[in-house]
Amino acid sequence: MCPILDDMTKTIQPVASDRYLIDLSKIDFDQIMGDVEMIESINPHRGDMRHLDEVIWRNEECTQGVGIKHIRDDEFWVAGHIPGRPLFPGVLQIEAGAQLSSFVLRHRFPDGFLGFTRVTDCSFRGQVVPGDTLILLTREVKANRRRFITDCQGIVNDKLVFEAQISGMVF
Repeated sequence: MCPILDDMTKTIQPVASDRYLIDLSKIDFDQIMGDVEMIESINPHRGDMRHLDEVIWRNEECTQGVGIKHIRDDEFWVAGHIPGRPLFPGVLQIEAGAQLSSFVLRHRFPDGFLGFTRVTDCSFRGQVVPGDTLILLTREVKANRRRFITDCQGIVNDKLVFEAQISGMVF
C-alpha cells in the first residue's frame, strides 16, 4: 500500500502498491518521527536548501526511511523554473532524497558530515508541482564509516516520479 494525499481532507490515504523500496502499508503516516527542528538538529541544511519537511519513519537498523517534502508555491525556484508552469527541479528531488538518506544514516554514523558525491541510475517519471506532497523513500544498499550508497524514490499521488541511487562520503 502506498499513501497518497487526499485533496479533500489533506490527509495521506493508503493505496496498494508493490513498486516501492519500502512496504508503505506498514507505515503510519499520521505519526511524525522527525519535524523540522529534529531534522535540522541532524542535517546541516537550512533555509532554501532544506528539502525535507518531515521524517515519518525509519527502521530500527537505520537502513530505511520515509520522509515528506511539501512543495510550496513560495519556494525560490518557482518563478524561474518554467515560468507560468513551475516544475520542482529534478536536481532538488534528488537533493531531497539525499537529505532523507543522510538523516537516516546519521543515526549510525554520528560523527562527520554525510556528503552527497554521486547519483546513478536516475529516472524521472512524472512532474512535481507546487501543492504536491512528495513522499521520499530511502533504503541502504551499502554503508560503512567512510562511504554509503542508498536507493531513493519519490512518489506523488501514488505515482513514482523519480528514482535514483545516491552515493556519499562521511567527511
